[in-house]
Amino acid sequence: MNSPFFTEFLYFTELRTGLFIGLLIGLFVLVRLLAKREVNLPTQMLLATFIGLGLGVAILATGGFPDAPTDVRFIAEINVWYGLVADGFMSLLRMLVIPLVLVSIIRVIIQTGVGANLGKLTARTVGMLIATTVVAALIGISMTQLFQIGVNADMVYGDSEIREISTIASTFLNLLPDNPFGAMAEGTVIPVIIFAVFVGAAIKSQMKKHAEILKPFTDFIEAFYHIIMGVADIIIKWMPYAVIALLANTLASRGFAVFTEVLGFAIAFVLAILAMFAIHLIIISFNGLSPLQYMKNVSNALVLGFTSRSSLGTLPVTIKSLTTKAGLDQGTATFIGSLGANGGMNGSAGIYSAMVTTMIANMVGHPVDLTFILMLVLVISLSSFGIAGIPGAITLTISITLSAVGLGEFFPLMAAVLAIDPLLDMPRTFLNINGTTTTAITVGKSMNQLDTQVFNAKT
Repeated sequence: MNSPFFTEFLYFTELRTGLFIGLLIGLFVLVRLLAKREVNLPTQMLLATFIGLGLGVAILATGGFPDAPTDVRFIAEINVWYGLVADGFMSLLRMLVIPLVLVSIIRVIIQTGVGANLGKLTARTVGMLIATTVVAALIGISMTQLFQIGVNADMVYGDSEIREISTIASTFLNLLPDNPFGAMAEGTVIPVIIFAVFVGAAIKSQMKKHAEILKPFTDFIEAFYHIIMGVADIIIKWMPYAVIALLANTLASRGFAVFTEVLGFAIAFVLAILAMFAIHLIIISFNGLSPLQYMKNVSNALVLGFTSRSSLGTLPVTIKSLTTKAGLDQGTATFIGSLGANGGMNGSAGIYSAMVTTMIANMVGHPVDLTFILMLVLVISLSSFGIAGIPGAITLTISITLSAVGLGEFFPLMAAVLAIDPLLDMPRTFLNINGTTTTAITVGKSMNQLDTQVFNAKT
């Protein structure tokens, strides 16, 4: 098996590779049997999470728990083959994002309800996303200082490079849809949302004068919406299979050793995530709703977000959970879900950026005083919307925040944290999605767009 066919094309040179591929297929058969016995999807997802963790540990154990797992040939091969399932599923979900957002927003604006209150809906959504991101940033700063992360640290520069930074004004300008079809092709959602709002508003304004002319188009929008939702239903049923491959692949490719270098940061980060998650649940309870029922309703989106590490990729599942499980109006769920998947990230822009920037300030002896904190929170609030949807958004967020507080030259000091970023990204994305769903439930209830009977239904 040393020929290029096996080593470079098939990427299958060891018996252990075949063993774990066969094991994955066997686990898929098990999940299929559960589905045939009508085990509900949330239960399947929970079981898939534990199975994926166990499978990842088994792969590492077979490889002797290496410090660099992907340097071990069979683990690198498994990473590719498992990625076929994991990344393939996420590609299918991303396939839905642009048509789902475009059609849903146009549809809801030309109908009654949300479209008539679009300004109020936008203001409340953006306001709450920013407010929760500010709270998340303050928690991140507090945890960093409480654990003294970066204080007396050995300042060793890694090989990270700061990305080119544009002004906040330029960043926002780039979000305007000068070429909406280009934005659709690139998968940038905010320009698509803006374009859909204009299209929907134009149709609504012309409806009285040209109802008959517009009817074929509005019928097409309605039909296409139902088709897209049907495709989403088909793909969402495959989630448990993807979760097993996603979680096993992430754990097997990163290993445990990388955690030891930044264990303090990782612990403080997880505690900050849990603190903000608790605040989200308190907000839900202030709405007169059960936090436990809320978690049950949105569990599919949270589990997939945790394992996939993609708020945008999880968007179809987020919208589905908010509508069918939580009882939120379809248009409200789509609008808030789309904004939340592209801005106001509590875990990423809020906690993570604040902690990394504060850690670097501690490493170089920069005072973390009131001026520093206010500037940091302000920049995080703006950049949480300004850079959403851009590849490598977290790195760019930190580049912006470091430069804004005068620490841009010290960006390479976060190299150790970047080494475990894929693992930190899991709870970070979990919190991003939970912040979005919390916002959606709160804003939706305030605008009478939430069916509490559906929300409280015992399914």
